[in-house]
Amino acid sequence: MARIAGVDLPRNKRMVIALTYIYGIGPTVSREILKKCEISESTRTDNLTEDEINRLRIAIDQYQVEGDLRRFEAMNIKRLSEINSYRGIRHRRGLPVRGQRSKTNARTRRGKKSGPVAGKKKVTK
Repeated sequence: MARIAGVDLPRNKRMVIALTYIYGIGPTVSREILKKCEISESTRTDNLTEDEINRLRIAIDQYQVEGDLRRFEAMNIKRLSEINSYRGIRHRRGLPVRGQRSKTNARTRRGKKSGPVAGKKKVTK
């Protein structure tokens, strides 16, 4: 099992897919890295040699991935909140940030619907 950038790559997967398990590396960047390292996309994770793993580590160090990228994104959101920008306020309130409607939809961002329950009477004292 190869461990790159603090992530255990899954066994017996094609390298182009296995590299996407690293936060910050998608399919396109994965192909780019494999081309730089001269490793076939169809090579399985189990079949990597130590030399190939070292070349991958060196190539991935050129990109901002995992903890550094998460920290960078968190700092950007924090900056937006501190300067009271519209986007920062939306982040703070947990609402959609990029102009989507929020009167209806936006359930993913706003969470499970909680409101009046049908058929339930108010108890009066």
